[in-house]
Amino acid sequence: MTCSITRRTALSAALAGLATHTLPLHAQSTWPTRPVNMIVPFPAGGGTDAFARPLAVQFSRLTGRQLVIDNKGGAGGTLGATLAARATPDGYNLFMGAVHHAIAPSMYPKLEYDLDKDLEPLILVASVPQVLVVNPSKVSAANFADFLKLVRSNPGKLNYGSAGNGTSHHLAGELFKQQTRTFITHIAYRGAGPALQGLIAGDVEMMFDGLGSSAAHIQGGRIKALMVSGAQRNPALPDVPCAAELGLPDYTVTTWYGIWAPKGSPAEARARAIEEIRKACLTDEAKAVWGRQGAAFPDLSGAQFDAFIKGEVSKWAQVVKASGAKLD
Repeated sequence: MTCSITRRTALSAALAGLATHTLPLHAQSTWPTRPVNMIVPFPAGGGTDAFARPLAVQFSRLTGRQLVIDNKGGAGGTLGATLAARATPDGYNLFMGAVHHAIAPSMYPKLEYDLDKDLEPLILVASVPQVLVVNPSKVSAANFADFLKLVRSNPGKLNYGSAGNGTSHHLAGELFKQQTRTFITHIAYRGAGPALQGLIAGDVEMMFDGLGSSAAHIQGGRIKALMVSGAQRNPALPDVPCAAELGLPDYTVTTWYGIWAPKGSPAEARARAIEEIRKACLTDEAKAVWGRQGAAFPDLSGAQFDAFIKGEVSKWAQVVKASGAKLD
């Protein structure tokens, strides 16, 4: 009798130990158990939103948990990055940053966050070329050659809008000035969305924007595309010449978007976030959205994404130095 009780006690203890041991695995497999918040560091309607919101729809559909987009614009995207760096690292806070955040360390004398130390890179979700767009009611040029003549005959009189000082929109304009030996005036807005609205309203004549946020306005005729950056045309705008065709072989500016988590977020949650975000980006619905915006899904995650970011920080530091770009 004593032996039987002892065996039952030992078995119960073993089962209890097994249950305790498997709890972390069970917890990992059920993430997310509640809504996930994702800070987007630009106002609604900009290029980041053009990918964040469709991604959120697919993520929510696949996981059954809402991915809440929290727009926190300001300071060229650095305000939202600061808030993300200070967010609770519990696996339920994410940050969708962009190429602007690889530029910021070279443009801002002091940032209240460190991209490498305060945020954990998860996955690169979209890459899209920039496009030179103009307001057709303000710029009558039929093509890029006519536009270039107009700019050269009116130095400083044409304004270009950007998502803010130190953003890729800003530096794309500085590169354009440097490589075409022209002078256009920079007007900084609080995000790509407001800058686009300023362009559409005619407050500025031109803009260097990510194709993702401009595509719908181009297709609707509200703005006109004159050039796509890089060495080849984009399938979303097959009739628009690329920079290399127009005599600017070194004019390449790509806007990319990636997702980070606050440093210290649980490894299990980070791994599952990468997995679920990848699934969301590979859905037919997301592929269609990416395609319409001329974007690719690079699918770089973890260490690969980290290496990519470091390379971008270094590249843009050289561009900032060469162009002499400064915060106004």
